[in-house]
Amino acid sequence: MIVIGGGLAGLAAGVALAEFGWQVKLFELRPYLGGRATSYVLPSGEHVDNCQHVTLGCCTNLDDFYRRVGSANKVKFFDRLFFLDPQGRSGAMQAGILPAPFHMTGSFATFAPLSLGDKLSIARAMIRILFTAGKPKEVATPAGMSMLDWLKSQKQTTRAIERFWRVVLVSALDEELDRTDARFGIDVFWKAFLSNRTGYRMGVPAVPLAELYDGCRIAIEKKGGEVTLRAPVRGIRVENGSITAVQFDNAREESADVYIFAVPHAALDALLPQEIKSVNPALASLEKIKVSPITGVHFWFDREVTAEPFITLLDTNVQWVFNKSALYTDQSDAPVPGAKQYLQLVISASYDLLKKSREEIIDLCLKEIRQALPAAREAQLVKATVIKEASATFSPEPGVDRFRPAQTTNTPGLFLAGDWTATGWPATMEGAVRSGYLAAEAVFRSAGSPAQFLQPDLTPTGLSKLFA
Repeated sequence: MIVIGGGLAGLAAGVALAEFGWQVKLFELRPYLGGRATSYVLPSGEHVDNCQHVTLGCCTNLDDFYRRVGSANKVKFFDRLFFLDPQGRSGAMQAGILPAPFHMTGSFATFAPLSLGDKLSIARAMIRILFTAGKPKEVATPAGMSMLDWLKSQKQTTRAIERFWRVVLVSALDEELDRTDARFGIDVFWKAFLSNRTGYRMGVPAVPLAELYDGCRIAIEKKGGEVTLRAPVRGIRVENGSITAVQFDNAREESADVYIFAVPHAALDALLPQEIKSVNPALASLEKIKVSPITGVHFWFDREVTAEPFITLLDTNVQWVFNKSALYTDQSDAPVPGAKQYLQLVISASYDLLKKSREEIIDLCLKEIRQALPAAREAQLVKATVIKEASATFSPEPGVDRFRPAQTTNTPGLFLAGDWTATGWPATMEGAVRSGYLAAEAVFRSAGSPAQFLQPDLTPTGLSKLFA
């Protein structure tokens, strides 16, 4: 079988199928695996992530994938989420002694960046999510409802929206609240914060992202498969309604009984011939799935400016600050002469930054870091770089699920994978792995030997079981 695409979706499908005896040939356009969730070496020698990616305790399939490829020990989990506002007020969210869904009540009650009125409004919306097990009927329409509209219907204060809901969801879903389907936003809070005590725990890779995929090539090759990098697909040969070959550079063609295309939806739309599209109406709306950007900014300072492993900033362009010097197991991955601390900053849904120059973005972010971290005011910035991903994720707009195709198609032997396919999840690493597992299950069903790879969600615990 052939897998096109070495991102998380393609890797999840390829590894799962290889484990059960399929001979997998995986082809990736880039010179490294991981797709948009990877890392690479800059010309000057620094190993940088394309953008910082994290996992949560509720991401059961991503956790399963990491265990399959031997990378589970390369992710550090944290029980405490630290927030900081421009006035220097800090707050931490973490589980206490109470059972779910009240396990975070203590830290929420003492969360300094929010007023009592803000907290009461948030509690009211949380109760609505809890009593509906994350599925309030008012958002269950094909056209969807924006998260912002739902929050307004729940009478949220302006500060609660900006300093709580927006902070969590823009980072989690890579989109602004008025362009996010409320079903996705509500699901985040049900699965990560309410249903289970461990769902919110944040896992941060302790290695450059590319190292998480070292075991993928091994898993495929030890079963007789192949992984080929720098292999862009140039065309698809179709005969009698079926794919007979995939075409590469230098007139190379590869054939198989099964093809899984795990590429971005725009790339698939451009690649598939019209005769495939005409028999697959579900693929007619791919152009309606929009994309949203993420910008990563990398700073190397001449001294330590924070001891926190990561910080969420409030009321700033910069949303997250990751202390890579503290997170990385091997400090040789950031060999910048004169640098004592390496920070990676993340700005999700960074539409306003797309037209800004590298220098403008660095100046903007440096100003915000120095405002938030007093120790950075005297520190010298030794080096900085900016990585823009204009099409980082698909946009979880209201009603977008109408346009997301299943992993199966009407074309014999053709299957799809990618976080943009119908997974029930937004554009996350968890969603990508789910799509790969679903594609692998579809392959097995077509072969008459069903298998299950998809992992169940975290089981509700404590009093949350009463509402599930």
